[in-house]
Amino acid sequence: MPLDRLAFQGLRNFKTLELSPGPRINVFVGENGSGKTSLLEGIHVLGMGRSFRTRQLRNAIAHDASELVLHGRLDGEPPVPVGVRRRLDADELEMRLSGEKVGRVSELVQTLPLQLINPDAFRLLEGSPAGRREFVDWGVFHVKHDFLDAWKRYRRALKHRNALLRHGRMQDASMSAWERELAHWGARMDDLRRAWLDAFLPVFQETLEGLISLPDLQLRYARGWDRKRELAEVLEQGRETDQQMGFTQQGPQRADLSIRLGRRPAVEILSRGQQKLVVSALKLAQGRLLERLTGRSCVYLIDDLPAELDDGRRRIFCEWLMHMRCQAFITSVDPGALMEQWDPNTPVSMFHVKHAEVGQGQLLPMDRQTS
Repeated sequence: MPLDRLAFQGLRNFKTLELSPGPRINVFVGENGSGKTSLLEGIHVLGMGRSFRTRQLRNAIAHDASELVLHGRLDGEPPVPVGVRRRLDADELEMRLSGEKVGRVSELVQTLPLQLINPDAFRLLEGSPAGRREFVDWGVFHVKHDFLDAWKRYRRALKHRNALLRHGRMQDASMSAWERELAHWGARMDDLRRAWLDAFLPVFQETLEGLISLPDLQLRYARGWDRKRELAEVLEQGRETDQQMGFTQQGPQRADLSIRLGRRPAVEILSRGQQKLVVSALKLAQGRLLERLTGRSCVYLIDDLPAELDDGRRRIFCEWLMHMRCQAFITSVDPGALMEQWDPNTPVSMFHVKHAEVGQGQLLPMDRQTS
């Protein structure tokens, strides 16, 4: 379901903001520092309960405000209101869905699936395995309903085993009990991840081929422990070295999705523009698979789409967004960079952002002029 209303208060330089986005393509143009990325940040907080710009959400609160209040409404029958509030003098994020208070961020994530394409997305290629695990687990979470439970149970068992390792209690009877839990839920997590990847890979290949020709690019999943041995055996035999390190060294918490071009990491070979198309293909394919398996669509947040892409690649990227019939929020410094990229039959809304104020003009379907 697309967002048909946004209302923000106390978000960085925005005192108040009310916006009625279009159901398809929404383009925000303005100078650097005008507030375009803050708009995307507000939507991201609504759907993820956290910012992509700061670890501490209180840092996103305007300097003269005591709280951050974000509201959105998902179009539907009936509409679904979504709201979050973060006070400066409180540690907890308040969240509401359809007027009811909710206590888990996972409920926001489930209600408003988001895909963010911004400079941080390059971490899928150049960053640590943690970012790639998060990418995979987002996809699994949305289509495998028992994944969240398995993930929580595994994390709980991992926490207890690590505590026993640090206190030198390897012979404690509880060690074996927690290792059995780890082995059971770790295997379940791995099964769910593999099943999702089996469905994801052909969608990714199709999406990648639509954006750029890289026939040698491969995704390889490593589950986080020896593929020829059971996790229970690995844990038991690794107790001594794990105790020396003070934590569990093998398991699904060490899984990775390597992205290689031939025999080398793709990030070592691809240009910055090629890297952007690869990470965009990953994000778009994840959304396409979600829609294919569940009938639900992602909302795409794309910060500075034209950056690192020539005119031809921009057009191809925009064609994919039109083909997917999704809702997208796109920012750009240069209004002309995206003005002519859209099919005349695609509804596109243009917004001008200036000093944290937003003025809207509807992009007309025939002459592409703002009014």
